[in-house]
Amino acid sequence: MKKTLLLILFALIGLNGLSQEDYAPTTSNLEARVWFEDAKFGLFIHWGVYSILGDGEWVMQNQNISVDNYEKLPAFFNPIEYNADAWVKMAKNAGMKYITITSRHHDGFSMFDSQVTDYTIVKSTPYKKDILKELATACKKEGIKLFFYYSLLDWNRDDYFPRGRTAKGVKGRSEGEWSSYIKFMKAQLTELLTNYGEIGGIWFDGHWDKKTANWHYDEIYKLVHDLQPQCLIGNNHHEATKMGEDFQMFEKDLPGKATQNFASKAEDIGQLPKEVCETINGSWGFNLQDNKHKSRKELIQYLINAAGYGSNLLLNVGPMPNGKIQSNHVKSLEEIGSWLKVYGETIYGTRAGTISPTEDMVSTQKGKTLYLHWLNKNKDIIFIPGFNEKISSIKLYGSNQKLTFKKDDYGLTLKIPESVLDPIDTIIEITLK
Repeated sequence: MKKTLLLILFALIGLNGLSQEDYAPTTSNLEARVWFEDAKFGLFIHWGVYSILGDGEWVMQNQNISVDNYEKLPAFFNPIEYNADAWVKMAKNAGMKYITITSRHHDGFSMFDSQVTDYTIVKSTPYKKDILKELATACKKEGIKLFFYYSLLDWNRDDYFPRGRTAKGVKGRSEGEWSSYIKFMKAQLTELLTNYGEIGGIWFDGHWDKKTANWHYDEIYKLVHDLQPQCLIGNNHHEATKMGEDFQMFEKDLPGKATQNFASKAEDIGQLPKEVCETINGSWGFNLQDNKHKSRKELIQYLINAAGYGSNLLLNVGPMPNGKIQSNHVKSLEEIGSWLKVYGETIYGTRAGTISPTEDMVSTQKGKTLYLHWLNKNKDIIFIPGFNEKISSIKLYGSNQKLTFKKDDYGLTLKIPESVLDPIDTIIEITLK
Protein backbone atom coordinates (compact mmCIF):
# COMPACT_ATOMS: atom_id res chain seq x y z
CA MET A 1 0.00 0.00 0.00
CA LYS A 2 2.80 2.39 0.96
CA LYS A 3 4.61 1.60 -2.31
CA THR A 4 1.42 2.29 -4.29
CA LEU A 5 0.96 5.68 -2.60
CA LEU A 6 4.57 6.60 -3.39
CA LEU A 7 4.07 5.69 -7.05
CA ILE A 8 0.94 7.85 -7.20
CA LEU A 9 2.82 10.72 -5.56
CA PHE A 10 5.68 10.48 -8.07
CA ALA A 11 3.16 10.39 -10.92
CA LEU A 12 1.50 13.54 -9.64
CA ILE A 13 4.86 15.27 -9.33
CA GLY A 14 5.55 14.35 -12.95
CA LEU A 15 2.17 15.65 -14.08
CA ASN A 16 2.78 18.96 -12.31
CA GLY A 17 5.86 19.36 -14.46
CA LEU A 18 3.87 19.10 -17.66
CA SER A 19 2.27 22.54 -17.64
CA GLN A 20 2.15 25.97 -16.09
CA GLU A 21 -0.59 25.48 -13.52
CA ASP A 22 -3.28 28.17 -13.12
CA TYR A 23 -1.95 30.11 -16.11
CA ALA A 24 -3.94 33.28 -16.79
CA PRO A 25 -2.65 35.07 -19.92
CA THR A 26 -2.06 38.80 -19.57
CA THR A 27 -3.84 41.40 -21.68
CA SER A 28 -0.66 41.81 -23.75
CA ASN A 29 -0.56 38.06 -24.34
CA LEU A 30 -4.20 37.95 -25.45
CA GLU A 31 -3.53 40.87 -27.79
CA ALA A 32 -0.49 39.02 -29.17
CA ARG A 33 -2.68 35.98 -29.87
CA VAL A 34 -5.07 38.13 -31.92
CA TRP A 35 -2.12 39.63 -33.81
CA PHE A 36 -0.78 36.13 -34.44
CA GLU A 37 -4.09 34.90 -35.86
CA ASP A 38 -4.29 37.97 -38.10
CA ALA A 39 -0.69 37.58 -39.34
CA LYS A 40 -1.32 34.31 -41.19
CA PHE A 41 2.15 33.91 -42.72
CA GLY A 42 5.64 33.53 -41.26
CA LEU A 43 9.14 32.43 -42.27
CA PHE A 44 10.74 29.41 -40.60
CA ILE A 45 14.55 29.25 -40.70
CA HIS A 46 16.46 26.04 -39.90
CA TRP A 47 20.14 26.94 -39.77
CA GLY A 48 23.12 25.57 -37.89
CA VAL A 49 26.52 23.93 -38.31
CA TYR A 50 24.72 20.91 -39.82
CA SER A 51 24.34 22.99 -43.01
CA ILE A 52 28.05 22.38 -43.70
CA LEU A 53 27.35 18.70 -44.43
CA GLY A 54 24.40 19.49 -46.74
CA ASP A 55 22.36 16.55 -45.46
CA GLY A 56 19.62 18.14 -43.39
CA GLU A 57 19.36 19.10 -39.73
CA TRP A 58 19.19 15.46 -38.50
CA VAL A 59 22.54 14.53 -40.05
CA MET A 60 24.18 13.87 -36.66
CA GLN A 61 21.68 11.10 -35.97
CA ASN A 62 21.18 9.91 -39.54
CA GLN A 63 24.91 9.35 -40.05
CA ASN A 64 25.59 8.40 -36.39
CA ILE A 65 28.31 11.03 -36.12
CA SER A 66 30.08 10.87 -32.76
CA VAL A 67 30.10 13.89 -30.47
CA ASP A 68 33.87 14.34 -30.95
CA ASN A 69 33.62 14.29 -34.74
CA TYR A 70 30.54 16.52 -34.87
CA GLU A 71 32.26 19.09 -32.66
CA LYS A 72 34.79 19.62 -35.46
CA LEU A 73 32.09 21.27 -37.61
CA PRO A 74 31.98 24.72 -35.92
CA ALA A 75 35.60 25.34 -36.98
CA PHE A 76 34.38 25.26 -40.61
CA PHE A 77 31.28 27.41 -40.07
CA ASN A 78 31.97 30.93 -41.29
CA PRO A 79 28.82 32.37 -42.93
CA ILE A 80 30.37 35.56 -44.30
CA GLU A 81 27.50 35.97 -46.81
CA TYR A 82 24.90 36.20 -44.02
CA ASN A 83 22.91 39.42 -44.33
CA ALA A 84 20.17 39.81 -41.73
CA ASP A 85 18.70 42.88 -43.47
CA ALA A 86 18.39 40.98 -46.75
CA TRP A 87 16.73 38.02 -45.03
CA VAL A 88 14.16 40.21 -43.30
CA LYS A 89 13.39 42.22 -46.43
CA MET A 90 12.95 38.95 -48.34
CA ALA A 91 10.43 37.77 -45.73
CA LYS A 92 8.61 41.10 -45.74
CA ASN A 93 8.37 41.18 -49.54
CA ALA A 94 6.93 37.66 -49.40
CA GLY A 95 4.10 39.00 -47.25
CA MET A 96 5.38 37.35 -44.09
CA LYS A 97 4.71 39.02 -40.74
CA TYR A 98 7.12 37.12 -38.48
CA ILE A 99 10.26 34.99 -38.51
CA THR A 100 10.96 31.89 -36.41
CA ILE A 101 14.62 30.82 -36.35
CA THR A 102 16.47 27.93 -34.73
CA SER A 103 18.35 29.30 -31.75
CA ARG A 104 19.43 25.76 -30.83
CA HIS A 105 18.55 22.54 -32.63
CA HIS A 106 18.83 18.90 -31.56
CA ASP A 107 22.59 18.84 -32.17
CA GLY A 108 22.94 21.13 -29.13
CA PHE A 109 24.82 23.91 -30.95
CA SER A 110 23.69 27.41 -29.94
CA MET A 111 23.36 29.97 -32.73
CA PHE A 112 23.63 32.84 -30.27
CA ASP A 113 26.00 34.23 -27.65
CA SER A 114 25.26 32.08 -24.61
CA GLN A 115 27.19 32.45 -21.36
CA VAL A 116 26.32 28.97 -20.07
CA THR A 117 28.13 27.01 -22.80
CA ASP A 118 31.10 27.46 -25.11
CA TYR A 119 29.37 25.45 -27.84
CA THR A 120 28.12 28.55 -29.66
CA ILE A 121 28.53 30.44 -32.91
CA VAL A 122 30.36 33.22 -31.07
CA LYS A 123 32.84 31.07 -29.14
CA SER A 124 33.35 28.06 -31.44
CA THR A 125 33.35 29.40 -35.01
CA PRO A 126 35.56 31.73 -37.06
CA TYR A 127 32.49 33.94 -37.61
CA LYS A 128 32.41 34.93 -33.92
CA LYS A 129 29.25 37.03 -34.27
CA ASP A 130 25.76 36.60 -32.81
CA ILE A 131 23.48 36.05 -35.82
CA LEU A 132 20.37 36.32 -33.65
CA LYS A 133 21.43 39.77 -32.46
CA GLU A 134 21.80 40.92 -36.06
CA LEU A 135 18.45 39.38 -37.01
CA ALA A 136 16.67 40.96 -34.03
CA THR A 137 17.95 44.39 -35.09
CA ALA A 138 16.84 43.87 -38.70
CA CYS A 139 13.40 42.60 -37.65
CA LYS A 140 12.81 45.61 -35.41
CA LYS A 141 13.77 47.95 -38.25
CA GLU A 142 11.25 46.35 -40.65
CA GLY A 143 8.43 45.73 -38.17
CA ILE A 144 8.72 41.94 -38.35
CA LYS A 145 8.18 39.97 -35.14
CA LEU A 146 10.90 37.50 -34.11
CA PHE A 147 10.25 34.04 -32.65
CA PHE A 148 12.90 31.63 -31.39
CA TYR A 149 12.81 27.89 -32.07
CA TYR A 150 14.37 26.09 -29.08
CA SER A 151 15.09 22.37 -28.99
CA LEU A 152 14.23 20.58 -25.77
CA LEU A 153 16.32 17.55 -26.70
CA ASP A 154 20.10 17.59 -27.03
CA TRP A 155 22.40 15.06 -28.72
CA ASN A 156 25.55 16.70 -27.36
CA ARG A 157 25.24 17.22 -23.60
CA ASP A 158 25.92 14.58 -20.96
CA ASP A 159 23.17 15.88 -18.71
CA TYR A 160 20.46 15.17 -21.29
CA PHE A 161 20.01 11.94 -19.39
CA PRO A 162 18.37 9.44 -19.38
CA ARG A 163 18.60 9.42 -23.20
CA GLY A 164 15.56 9.67 -25.42
CA ARG A 165 14.55 7.53 -28.37
CA THR A 166 16.71 9.40 -30.94
CA ALA A 167 20.46 9.43 -31.67
CA LYS A 168 21.05 6.11 -29.92
CA GLY A 169 23.89 5.39 -32.34
CA VAL A 170 25.72 8.62 -31.52
CA LYS A 171 28.80 7.87 -29.39
CA GLY A 172 30.64 10.09 -26.96
CA ARG A 173 28.16 11.08 -24.25
CA SER A 174 28.48 10.21 -20.58
CA GLU A 175 25.78 10.05 -17.94
CA GLY A 176 24.66 13.27 -16.26
CA GLU A 177 22.01 14.89 -14.09
CA TRP A 178 18.63 15.79 -15.60
CA SER A 179 18.25 18.63 -13.10
CA SER A 180 21.44 20.17 -14.50
CA TYR A 181 19.99 20.07 -18.01
CA ILE A 182 16.77 21.79 -16.90
CA LYS A 183 18.87 24.48 -15.21
CA PHE A 184 20.86 24.92 -18.43
CA MET A 185 17.73 25.34 -20.55
CA LYS A 186 16.25 27.87 -18.16
CA ALA A 187 19.49 29.87 -18.25
CA GLN A 188 19.50 29.90 -22.06
CA LEU A 189 15.83 30.87 -22.28
CA THR A 190 16.55 33.72 -19.88
CA GLU A 191 19.28 34.91 -22.24
CA LEU A 192 17.02 34.69 -25.28
CA LEU A 193 14.28 36.65 -23.55
CA THR A 194 16.62 39.25 -22.05
CA ASN A 195 19.22 40.11 -24.69
CA TYR A 196 17.24 40.43 -27.94
CA GLY A 197 14.43 42.88 -27.25
CA GLU A 198 10.76 41.99 -27.46
CA ILE A 199 10.27 38.41 -28.66
CA GLY A 200 7.10 37.25 -30.40
CA GLY A 201 7.26 33.68 -29.17
CA ILE A 202 9.21 30.57 -28.19
CA TRP A 203 8.77 27.53 -30.46
CA PHE A 204 9.65 24.40 -28.46
CA ASP A 205 10.46 21.10 -30.16
CA GLY A 206 11.66 17.66 -29.07
CA HIS A 207 9.16 16.69 -26.35
CA TRP A 208 8.39 13.56 -28.38
CA ASP A 209 11.95 12.27 -27.74
CA LYS A 210 11.03 11.56 -24.09
CA LYS A 211 7.25 11.79 -23.80
CA THR A 212 7.11 10.63 -20.19
CA ALA A 213 9.91 12.85 -18.88
CA ASN A 214 9.25 15.66 -16.43
CA TRP A 215 10.22 18.61 -18.64
CA HIS A 216 9.42 21.08 -15.85
CA TYR A 217 7.08 23.02 -18.10
CA ASP A 218 5.54 24.57 -15.00
CA GLU A 219 8.88 26.29 -14.34
CA ILE A 220 9.91 26.84 -17.97
CA TYR A 221 6.60 28.30 -19.15
CA LYS A 222 6.36 30.52 -16.08
CA LEU A 223 9.90 31.75 -16.69
CA VAL A 224 9.02 32.74 -20.26
CA HIS A 225 5.81 34.52 -19.28
CA ASP A 226 7.42 36.25 -16.32
CA LEU A 227 10.22 37.64 -18.48
CA GLN A 228 8.00 38.63 -21.41
CA PRO A 229 4.27 38.23 -20.69
CA GLN A 230 3.25 38.87 -24.30
CA CYS A 231 5.60 36.14 -25.58
CA LEU A 232 3.61 33.29 -27.13
CA ILE A 233 4.55 29.72 -26.22
CA GLY A 234 4.04 26.84 -28.63
CA ASN A 235 5.27 23.27 -28.29
CA ASN A 236 5.61 20.83 -31.18
CA HIS A 237 4.68 17.81 -29.06
CA HIS A 238 1.91 16.59 -31.41
CA GLU A 239 -0.53 16.36 -28.51
CA ALA A 240 -3.34 18.42 -27.02
CA THR A 241 -2.12 21.79 -25.76
CA LYS A 242 -0.94 22.03 -22.18
CA MET A 243 -1.66 24.77 -19.66
CA GLY A 244 0.68 27.68 -20.28
CA GLU A 245 0.80 27.32 -24.07
CA ASP A 246 -0.54 30.13 -26.25
CA PHE A 247 -0.80 28.56 -29.71
CA GLN A 248 -1.01 25.08 -31.18
CA MET A 249 1.26 23.91 -33.96
CA PHE A 250 0.94 21.24 -36.61
CA GLU A 251 4.00 19.87 -38.40
CA LYS A 252 3.62 19.30 -42.16
CA ASP A 253 -0.10 18.78 -41.70
CA LEU A 254 -3.28 20.85 -41.78
CA PRO A 255 -5.22 20.69 -38.48
CA GLY A 256 -7.29 17.52 -38.44
CA LYS A 257 -6.02 16.12 -41.77
CA ALA A 258 -3.69 13.59 -40.07
CA THR A 259 -1.64 12.81 -43.16
CA GLN A 260 1.47 12.28 -40.99
CA ASN A 261 1.84 9.34 -38.62
CA PHE A 262 2.79 11.75 -35.81
CA ALA A 263 -0.11 14.14 -36.44
CA SER A 264 -2.22 15.46 -33.57
CA LYS A 265 -5.49 13.61 -33.20
CA ALA A 266 -8.63 15.46 -34.26
CA GLU A 267 -9.92 15.39 -30.68
CA ASP A 268 -6.69 17.09 -29.50
CA ILE A 269 -7.24 20.20 -31.62
CA GLY A 270 -8.11 23.05 -29.27
CA GLN A 271 -9.27 26.65 -29.43
CA LEU A 272 -5.88 28.36 -29.29
CA PRO A 273 -4.44 30.07 -32.39
CA LYS A 274 -3.04 27.53 -34.84
CA GLU A 275 0.06 27.29 -37.00
CA VAL A 276 1.11 24.81 -39.68
CA CYS A 277 4.80 24.51 -40.52
CA GLU A 278 5.93 23.20 -43.89
CA THR A 279 9.05 23.01 -46.06
CA ILE A 280 9.62 24.57 -49.49
CA ASN A 281 11.32 21.36 -50.61
CA GLY A 282 11.54 18.18 -48.53
CA SER A 283 14.07 19.14 -45.84
CA TRP A 284 14.15 21.63 -43.00
CA GLY A 285 17.90 22.17 -42.93
CA PHE A 286 20.04 22.68 -46.05
CA ASN A 287 20.13 19.48 -48.08
CA LEU A 288 22.26 19.49 -51.21
CA GLN A 289 20.44 16.51 -52.74
CA ASP A 290 16.88 17.63 -52.01
CA ASN A 291 15.16 18.27 -55.34
CA LYS A 292 11.58 18.08 -54.08
CA HIS A 293 10.95 21.77 -54.57
CA LYS A 294 7.24 22.60 -54.35
CA SER A 295 5.70 24.52 -57.22
CA ARG A 296 4.25 28.03 -57.07
CA LYS A 297 0.76 26.53 -57.15
CA GLU A 298 1.49 24.04 -54.34
CA LEU A 299 2.94 26.70 -52.04
CA ILE A 300 0.23 29.31 -52.61
CA GLN A 301 -2.52 26.73 -52.22
CA TYR A 302 -0.91 25.52 -48.99
CA LEU A 303 -1.12 29.06 -47.63
CA ILE A 304 -4.76 29.31 -48.74
CA ASN A 305 -5.62 25.93 -47.22
CA ALA A 306 -3.93 26.82 -43.94
CA ALA A 307 -6.03 29.99 -43.69
CA GLY A 308 -9.15 28.00 -44.55
CA TYR A 309 -8.39 25.65 -41.69
CA GLY A 310 -8.04 28.63 -39.34
CA SER A 311 -4.26 28.41 -39.22
CA ASN A 312 -1.11 30.36 -40.02
CA LEU A 313 1.48 28.96 -42.40
CA LEU A 314 5.11 28.96 -41.21
CA LEU A 315 7.08 28.25 -44.40
CA ASN A 316 10.66 27.04 -44.01
CA VAL A 317 13.96 27.80 -45.72
CA GLY A 318 17.27 26.10 -44.90
CA PRO A 319 20.11 28.57 -45.51
CA MET A 320 23.40 27.33 -46.95
CA PRO A 321 26.55 27.28 -44.77
CA ASN A 322 27.78 30.55 -46.32
CA GLY A 323 24.67 32.37 -45.07
CA LYS A 324 22.89 32.63 -48.42
CA ILE A 325 19.42 31.29 -49.08
CA GLN A 326 18.99 29.14 -52.17
CA SER A 327 17.92 31.16 -55.21
CA ASN A 328 14.95 28.90 -55.99
CA HIS A 329 13.69 29.39 -52.42
CA VAL A 330 14.02 33.15 -52.81
CA LYS A 331 12.09 32.97 -56.08
CA SER A 332 9.29 30.96 -54.45
CA LEU A 333 8.93 33.56 -51.71
CA GLU A 334 8.81 36.34 -54.31
CA GLU A 335 6.01 34.52 -56.15
CA ILE A 336 3.94 34.11 -53.00
CA GLY A 337 4.48 37.77 -52.16
CA SER A 338 3.25 38.83 -55.60
CA TRP A 339 0.08 36.77 -55.15
CA LEU A 340 -0.56 38.21 -51.67
CA LYS A 341 -0.22 41.77 -52.95
CA VAL A 342 -3.32 41.12 -55.08
CA TYR A 343 -5.30 38.69 -52.90
CA GLY A 344 -3.93 39.25 -49.38
CA GLU A 345 -7.21 40.81 -48.19
CA THR A 346 -8.78 37.34 -48.40
CA ILE A 347 -6.04 35.86 -46.15
CA TYR A 348 -4.76 38.43 -43.65
CA GLY A 349 -6.98 39.13 -40.66
CA THR A 350 -9.41 36.37 -41.59
CA ARG A 351 -10.67 33.38 -39.66
CA ALA A 352 -11.82 30.01 -40.98
CA GLY A 353 -15.05 30.58 -42.88
CA THR A 354 -18.39 28.93 -42.21
CA ILE A 355 -18.07 26.74 -45.33
CA SER A 356 -16.29 23.53 -44.32
CA PRO A 357 -13.06 22.75 -46.20
CA THR A 358 -12.94 20.08 -48.91
CA GLU A 359 -10.31 18.97 -51.39
CA ASP A 360 -11.68 21.55 -53.84
CA MET A 361 -12.33 24.55 -51.62
CA VAL A 362 -11.81 26.35 -48.34
CA SER A 363 -13.33 29.54 -47.00
CA THR A 364 -12.03 32.48 -45.02
CA GLN A 365 -14.12 35.16 -43.39
CA LYS A 366 -14.13 38.71 -42.04
CA GLY A 367 -17.41 39.64 -40.39
CA LYS A 368 -20.18 39.37 -42.97
CA THR A 369 -17.75 38.87 -45.86
CA LEU A 370 -17.12 35.24 -46.77
CA TYR A 371 -14.32 34.43 -49.22
CA LEU A 372 -14.76 31.12 -50.99
CA HIS A 373 -11.43 29.88 -52.39
CA TRP A 374 -12.15 27.49 -55.28
CA LEU A 375 -9.02 25.43 -55.96
CA ASN A 376 -10.22 23.19 -58.80
CA LYS A 377 -9.81 24.85 -62.21
CA ASN A 378 -11.49 21.89 -63.93
CA LYS A 379 -14.94 22.40 -62.40
CA ASP A 380 -17.16 25.40 -62.98
CA ILE A 381 -20.12 24.38 -60.83
CA ILE A 382 -19.86 24.49 -57.04
CA PHE A 383 -22.33 22.89 -54.66
CA ILE A 384 -22.16 23.72 -50.96
CA PRO A 385 -24.46 21.37 -49.03
CA GLY A 386 -26.40 22.67 -46.04
CA PHE A 387 -25.61 26.34 -46.68
CA ASN A 388 -28.45 28.19 -44.96
CA GLU A 389 -27.09 31.69 -44.32
CA LYS A 390 -28.86 34.67 -45.83
CA ILE A 391 -27.02 36.14 -48.81
CA SER A 392 -26.81 39.78 -49.82
CA SER A 393 -24.65 39.31 -52.91
CA ILE A 394 -22.17 36.95 -54.60
CA LYS A 395 -19.49 38.20 -56.96
CA LEU A 396 -16.07 37.40 -58.29
CA TYR A 397 -13.46 38.85 -55.92
CA GLY A 398 -11.80 42.01 -57.17
CA SER A 399 -14.55 42.85 -59.67
CA ASN A 400 -18.21 43.73 -59.88
CA GLN A 401 -19.00 40.57 -61.84
CA LYS A 402 -21.94 38.93 -60.10
CA LEU A 403 -22.27 35.16 -60.19
CA THR A 404 -25.31 33.07 -60.88
CA PHE A 405 -26.39 31.05 -57.86
CA LYS A 406 -29.27 29.00 -56.53
CA LYS A 407 -30.05 28.50 -52.87
CA ASP A 408 -32.57 25.88 -51.73
CA ASP A 409 -33.17 23.41 -48.92
CA TYR A 410 -30.26 21.29 -50.09
CA GLY A 411 -27.65 24.03 -50.11
CA LEU A 412 -26.02 26.61 -52.38
CA THR A 413 -25.10 26.06 -56.03
CA LEU A 414 -22.80 28.47 -57.89
CA LYS A 415 -21.88 28.73 -61.56
CA ILE A 416 -18.46 30.13 -62.42
CA PRO A 417 -17.81 31.26 -66.02
CA GLU A 418 -15.07 29.04 -67.44
CA SER A 419 -13.22 32.13 -68.67
CA VAL A 420 -12.54 33.33 -65.11
CA LEU A 421 -11.43 30.03 -63.57
CA ASP A 422 -7.98 30.60 -62.09
CA PRO A 423 -5.41 27.75 -62.19
CA ILE A 424 -4.50 28.44 -58.55
CA ASP A 425 -7.47 30.03 -56.78
CA THR A 426 -10.77 31.43 -58.03
CA ILE A 427 -11.99 33.65 -55.20
CA ILE A 428 -15.70 34.28 -54.75
CA GLU A 429 -16.83 37.02 -52.40
CA ILE A 430 -20.10 36.25 -50.62
CA THR A 431 -21.63 39.09 -48.64
CA LEU A 432 -23.98 37.85 -45.94
CA LYS A 433 -26.98 39.73 -44.58
